[in-house]
Amino acid sequence: MRKLYPDIRPYKTQQIRVDAPHVLYVEESGNPDGIPVLFVHGGPGAGCESYHRRFFDPNLYRIVLFDQRGAGRSTPHAELAGNTTQDLVADIEVIREKLNINRWVLFGGSWGSTLSLVYAETHSDRVMALIVRGIFLTRQKEIDWFYQEGASRLFPDYWQDFIAPIEEENRDQLLKSYYDKLTGYNEIAKMQAAKAWSIWEGRTATLKANKNVIEHFGSAHTALSLARIESHYFMHNSFLEDNQILNNADKLKNIPGVIVQGRYDLICPMESAWELQQAWPGASLKIITDAGHSATEPGTVDALVTATDSIANNLK
Repeated sequence: MRKLYPDIRPYKTQQIRVDAPHVLYVEESGNPDGIPVLFVHGGPGAGCESYHRRFFDPNLYRIVLFDQRGAGRSTPHAELAGNTTQDLVADIEVIREKLNINRWVLFGGSWGSTLSLVYAETHSDRVMALIVRGIFLTRQKEIDWFYQEGASRLFPDYWQDFIAPIEEENRDQLLKSYYDKLTGYNEIAKMQAAKAWSIWEGRTATLKANKNVIEHFGSAHTALSLARIESHYFMHNSFLEDNQILNNADKLKNIPGVIVQGRYDLICPMESAWELQQAWPGASLKIITDAGHSATEPGTVDALVTATDSIANNLK
């Protein structure tokens, strides 16, 4: 079973100014002359972590990580103004041009799969290959499953902690109620809501409980950007047309792809990955039989590293 490559440090970091007030954190590691690959993090609002560099052979890949608007080390932190899917797609193009990259591989999980797919459908001529995991197509039924009713039936104990910040009379509209608190002026209520929202996601991300994942999601910095930006996007249909990704899947037909999906992913259930592969037959679908949503689970790591190695060999 494949494991992550050894830890490496960036050879270059920079701040790239895009539309005011946003400044993006961008880093490069691995081989400066290697195959360019962009790691597209989840959330939206989660930010990158150091282990994200380790899915790629550093001898073969020029590894680019960036924190999306309002996330991670990008500033201003948790900012919602000028933060839409179209803005993020445009930012990826700014980064590509700034780094003098003609075409690259995109690697994204969860919301990162969403953004990678939208980018590829918008700029298919700039994408050599796609590796996507934990597929999230941002449809209303996916939002309702995780934030209103569905996953709640499988985690009734965790669900009680998730709904605790919301007044009982407002629990029939949990997304809106959370959004109101996360964009309000009561800083104590805002942080309480942010942590409950984010910890719910951390607790349900893995098939087996993972303390490190939960602690990361529960940290104040991550929780605030994740909860605010996710609720902002989901309240606005992620700034996409209904079923936009599947409706435009024909634009992916010339892009080789690998879809990796945990069978027991309860944040982004497998139905979406299955439907994506049906609409994009040029992609292979790897179902991990003993995994949930997280990229850190052993079977998922194995599949993702195998995919990056295979793509690199094919592109040599």
